[in-house]
Amino acid sequence: AVSHQVRQLEAELGFELFTRGGRTLALTRQGRELLQSAGQAFTGLEGEILRLRRRDSGQITIGMATYFASRWLSPRLMTFITRHADVGLRIQPLLDLSDLSDNDLDLAVRWGRGGWQDRNMRVELIFPCAAMLTSNAEIGRIIESEGIESVLSQQTLLHDHDDSRAWNDWFSAAGIAWSPGPHKLVIPDPNVRVQAVMDGQGIALYDSLVADEVQAGRLYQYESVRLSDYGYYLIYPQDIESIPAVMTFRDWIMQEARDYNLPLK
Repeated sequence: AVSHQVRQLEAELGFELFTRGGRTLALTRQGRELLQSAGQAFTGLEGEILRLRRRDSGQITIGMATYFASRWLSPRLMTFITRHADVGLRIQPLLDLSDLSDNDLDLAVRWGRGGWQDRNMRVELIFPCAAMLTSNAEIGRIIESEGIESVLSQQTLLHDHDDSRAWNDWFSAAGIAWSPGPHKLVIPDPNVRVQAVMDGQGIALYDSLVADEVQAGRLYQYESVRLSDYGYYLIYPQDIESIPAVMTFRDWIMQEARDYNLPLK
């Protein structure tokens, strides 16, 4: 019965799927190519089924760096949970964002300057959060006594990704000719990078979410130069209106951001 169905399928396709030799079968070139395409199609179909099932269940997955999750989102999460008990949240640590579907995400929070283009996604500023050169207290004292350029020539610049342009943007804003420094160290996890800065392993670009460490004297921020066009962005599907749970979270986090940015009285 199976061999008969295979013969029928080959007749409909117009080419052979198997080479037959005695008791053995082997895929033809066309068969291998069709198998690969079919596998990709079924993987995409499975992902879409999971997305639709999750959407209807009210369960959503949000990708973000643990730095943002622990320092800004976590203290506010209970407000969302108590107000929207029908929406289940899953926070997924995310160091790099290429595509929501690739990471099985419903939404994502990303730091940067915005401007990411994806016709299937919306990109919305949650709140601006200027980045500043950040060091430990000892290096901060050197900056205050000897000037910023002497430190730049001696300290390792810590990056979040190999292709990050943040330091180039900072040098441009400071009016200083770009220099990669004596060493380059890439630490994708921002929480690990904060610890490396405190340990004196180099200098990095951080925003006001490290205010507690700055106030405690464990970190120093050079406030004369700021990347004011940097901030946190929410990325979510274009058809958000058809996904009530995603829209509920989007509306909530944007309101929390507006309250967070109320001017000081």
